[in-house]
Amino acid sequence: MNSKVCYSIILAGTVMLTGCGKKMNQFKSDYFSVNPNPLEVVGDKVPATVTGNIPAKFFQKNAEVTVTPYLEFNGMEVASAPYTFQGEKVRGNNPVINYNNGGSVTIPVQYVYNPEMNRSDLTLAFTVRQGNKQYALPRVKVAEGVVATAAIADAGTVTPAIANDKFQRIINEKYDADIKFLINQANLRKGELGSKSMLDLHKELVEANDDSRREIKEINIKSTASPDGGVKLNTKLAENREKNTLAYMQKSLKKDNITEFGELTANFTPQDWEGFQKLVATSNIQDKDLILSVLSMYKDPEQREKEIRNLSSVFDQLAETILPQLRYSRITASIDVIGKSDEEIMNIFLSNPKALTVDELLYAATLTDDNNKRLQIYDKAVELYPNDYRTYNNLGMCQYIDKDYEAAAANFAQAAKLAPNAPESQMNLGLVSLLNQNYKDASSKFGNAAGVDALGDALGVYYLKQGDYNSAVRAFGDSKTNNAALAQILNKDYSKAKNTLAGVKNPDATTFYLTAVLGARTNNNNMVYNNLRQAVKLDNNMLKRAQNDLEFANFNLSAL
Repeated sequence: MNSKVCYSIILAGTVMLTGCGKKMNQFKSDYFSVNPNPLEVVGDKVPATVTGNIPAKFFQKNAEVTVTPYLEFNGMEVASAPYTFQGEKVRGNNPVINYNNGGSVTIPVQYVYNPEMNRSDLTLAFTVRQGNKQYALPRVKVAEGVVATAAIADAGTVTPAIANDKFQRIINEKYDADIKFLINQANLRKGELGSKSMLDLHKELVEANDDSRREIKEINIKSTASPDGGVKLNTKLAENREKNTLAYMQKSLKKDNITEFGELTANFTPQDWEGFQKLVATSNIQDKDLILSVLSMYKDPEQREKEIRNLSSVFDQLAETILPQLRYSRITASIDVIGKSDEEIMNIFLSNPKALTVDELLYAATLTDDNNKRLQIYDKAVELYPNDYRTYNNLGMCQYIDKDYEAAAANFAQAAKLAPNAPESQMNLGLVSLLNQNYKDASSKFGNAAGVDALGDALGVYYLKQGDYNSAVRAFGDSKTNNAALAQILNKDYSKAKNTLAGVKNPDATTFYLTAVLGARTNNNNMVYNNLRQAVKLDNNMLKRAQNDLEFANFNLSAL
């Protein structure tokens, strides 16, 4: 064979081998960076972004590479969605890596969080296709470990919304009666004193005086005169009407042996222009707008009376229908009805709960911090008052606190059935959805619970689960809970988190654990060890969590 021909064949073969027939070299970990590294839990997911910077003269022109990110832990592995990119001579729609210049690729990664992932490796597996050939390249490790602090967020520790009782220890009731007077007179007429309203008023006063649960707080007498007749005359009339009515009441109270009451007061209004204006405004008098206009134009009483008398077409109507109603003494009795004491309510619940109203039963449950006792009270409330949504809602609240979530959900649903617009049961159903990771339904239910006091804590956990730490902090507000402190830690507001943890009412193992995390993040070794010891003392499971937690990777936990 001609030597030149042989050389040409050899050269052509070499070009084919290097340009499109050569296998891919192994990828190196240096080609990839991961953000964040180590990975971090966000809500209940572990998301990350892998960025590959492929060097020049590396990626074969006819190669198609599929990268599958694996998280390897404890002898197991889970895969994220595969990602494919290709050389410049491959027909396809995947991102292209240039052979001569190299290029970059971005690979999204996401896993559903599992606590065993805390100690793990993120590796990339490569499958290469060149023409009809397919082969695998060795995996490359690109990141190590998962920071799982966000996973501490716990919807199960949120206290559900309570549907409040309407129990009032003292209810004030008012009873009144009017004594009407003839024009220019102040004497009390027998017919007025024997009217039904006066007889009923005296009856209420006598019964209140004899009832240990009722207390007469005040009896007030207000006497008036109609605006016609001049200020001087009306002042004397109103004053005499007050004196006569006061004397009558003093005599009547003495006769009925009513001696224990707050006070007996009296006052008078010489010309009741305010009452006159109200009566005219609600009347059917044809020219009432003209009368009201006069009242607004003139403030002097005598000028007002003069101008109204000049309206001869309507004054006769006023004298017949309006003015007589303003010649009276009104007697008002203010009586307090005193409800059962806390001790009485609890004793009645133990002996005869049927004797309690639904509001007294719901109130009884607020008199104890023992959740088992509250369960008993609300269970009885459901039995006695099955048509009141509050009984089911509050029973579900106690069951939720007791971590009986299935029973709680059933009672929240029944409460919502009885009162579909009740915000408390809507919030609580949202809390159940949050616990079950049904975030769309939780958000919808929370949207129907505006104004509920407990909603802030529920929304705070919802935002934590979404990885929105700023919104979580705002939702928690000044709440002193573990979840609120967690949001502040994740938002890197360590000073506020420290104050929140110090204010937790009943600190538990999680409280001390989060305080230790705070110590790790602020380089306070004593805070770490002292609080971890306390956390482990309260809950031995905290030891394993701490040993697997990358927050404490630089700490020797063997002494715990």
